[in-house]
Amino acid sequence: MKNRTFKHKKLVIASHNKGKILEIKDLLAPLNIEILSAYDFSLKEPEENGATFEENALIKSTYVTQQTQLPSISDDSGICFYDLDGEPGIYSARWAGLNKDFNLAMSKINDAIKEKKNPSYKCHFICALSISWPDKYNVTVSGQVDGTFTWPPKGDKGFGYDPIFKPLGYDMTFAEMDPPSKHKISHRLIAFNKLINRCFPNLNC
Repeated sequence: MKNRTFKHKKLVIASHNKGKILEIKDLLAPLNIEILSAYDFSLKEPEENGATFEENALIKSTYVTQQTQLPSISDDSGICFYDLDGEPGIYSARWAGLNKDFNLAMSKINDAIKEKKNPSYKCHFICALSISWPDKYNVTVSGQVDGTFTWPPKGDKGFGYDPIFKPLGYDMTFAEMDPPSKHKISHRLIAFNKLINRCFPNLNC
């Protein structure tokens, strides 16, 4: 598995999810480079027809790089419930519908789990990060954080499914944590640390 050191002055976040964009910007802040997003180029979202988080992340980063001719970083992430055979998984965003109504999505999950006998409530977040360069070189990594389902939703500091996810070893949901505390243990940070080792050695400290 080859590494490539990132040496560009600009990087595009291949996402239309404002919560993800903010988190990725925070993680990339030490680079001291210009961080853009798909919004800056008025790009449409590509069709995410991959079978895994990694495939969908790569679809997004390669699409944005092709459109902008700039290196881009993408995130494909979601939540998986053992009681629901891994759903919603790669369809986590789709469960929220066209209006991105995650309150509706969380209610669907609660209703589905209530129908199970002796549910374990185990779940995990997965994040796949992909960086694409204009010369078609790509790097994709992933990270996972385990936790438990909690109901009703708690907290207003996160986004997506954060209000119903309680990471193992903690008594609060991701949405109850302040952003710096969440970043320290999140699936996105775990994936990002792998990306640092592959592409940003100067950030290692």
